[in-house]
Amino acid sequence: MSQPSKFSVWWKLLWMFLKVNLLSPSGPASIGLLYKEAVGAIMDEERFVEAVGFSNILPGSEALKLAMFVGYAAGGIPGVLTALLGAILPPTVMMLVVAFVLEQFQHENWLDGFVAGMSPAVAALMVTVAWELSRATRSKKITRRFLVIAALSAVALCLEVPSPLVLVGAGILGVILYR
Repeated sequence: MSQPSKFSVWWKLLWMFLKVNLLSPSGPASIGLLYKEAVGAIMDEERFVEAVGFSNILPGSEALKLAMFVGYAAGGIPGVLTALLGAILPPTVMMLVVAFVLEQFQHENWLDGFVAGMSPAVAALMVTVAWELSRATRSKKITRRFLVIAALSAVALCLEVPSPLVLVGAGILGVILYR
């Protein structure tokens, strides 16, 4: 089986990130769709979970960091630039349109209800993403060590410890517990 051309890899990256960012413009919510698009086509599940973990540790937009990670894994530096273009273009255009519309309707009563109605949907999307990412662990046996790390991470997050610190702490604990 021959290797795909660099152009076809770049086109695939551009199309993948355009599609993900058009269909799911929210950063955390787009992870589930990107999972479906990238795993198997560009990278394996373990590498994708690694990418999500590292994108949460580093400062900045998770969606852009994921685009860079996936783009680099698939196509090097040109892949990064192509994936970033696909990731940046849709939300930029959408934000300009939303800003224009909100400016026109900012004093309408229905807008408060619309925003309040979106909150539970965003929460459901985040739970769905967490479920998808946890599937990578299901192939392994869930052990007491896994549950300890998950419980301590949940407690830390409930205590409002910043998520990058929780991830670094969980990684360090994983090194200690999984030696």
